[in-house]
Amino acid sequence: MSETKSLYHEDFVLWSKQQAAALRAAARAGTDQPIDWENVAEEIEDLGKTDRRTLHSQVRRIVLHLIKLEHSPAIGPRRGWRESIRDARTQIEDLLDDSPSLRRETLEIIRREIERGARLALADLADRGELDGSLAEALRAESYLELFAYTEEQVLGDWFPPEPQEAPRGE
Repeated sequence: MSETKSLYHEDFVLWSKQQAAALRAAARAGTDQPIDWENVAEEIEDLGKTDRRTLHSQVRRIVLHLIKLEHSPAIGPRRGWRESIRDARTQIEDLLDDSPSLRRETLEIIRREIERGARLALADLADRGELDGSLAEALRAESYLELFAYTEEQVLGDWFPPEPQEAPRGE
């Protein structure tokens, strides 16, 4: 198998970048073939960008549900949030298996998606009337990002926030 075909199977994102560059180089070299070189190269490059967007989306979904698990007192939706996190982590594993060059970008993607996921989670908690005083104040002061400093291991590993403590029952 040629090195290019091997790369296609080993790291799709890197393959798409290399193929787009090769197409652009071929266009500069000139040919009499009626090929729209630049747009073909752009489409191939976009195939790799789709994987990156998927990684962003799955990380954002994990962060959104980690925050809800950590700050919502609701019991009913917790199982669904955990299932969603597990599914997103599995999707990311598959994506990184297909495109290992994306691993270099995971820390930056997590950092960016913590902010986006936090905004979504806090809006959802507010809509449900579950935004406690400290979170509401942090949201107003736009200092809420300090509350959600998840590590790469917490986002991509097996970690879940502790379950909320039940309020003591009166006798």
